[in-house]
Amino acid sequence: MTTFAFTGTDSAGTTAVSRPGLRLVQLHDELWRVTRPSGEVLGYLERFGVQTGVRYRAKRFIARQRRFIEMGEFWNMNDAVDCFGF
Repeated sequence: MTTFAFTGTDSAGTTAVSRPGLRLVQLHDELWRVTRPSGEVLGYLERFGVQTGVRYRAKRFIARQRRFIEMGEFWNMNDAVDCFGF
């Protein structure tokens, strides 16, 4: 398990991101778990290809309901991660 707490470039050439109070744990090439530093799961980021490039889908985990809510699809990882800061 890898925890990202830095900025750099991942294997797909996209920039890894970090935010205060958030951690990205890469599960495989196309999926990251978004957590608080305490380990509480906030949701997931999924990278997927489309005809015009690469998109990122943000899904928020609702623990009380044990389900995910899709928060949107974005053209860059930074915008997708920003969804979890609120």
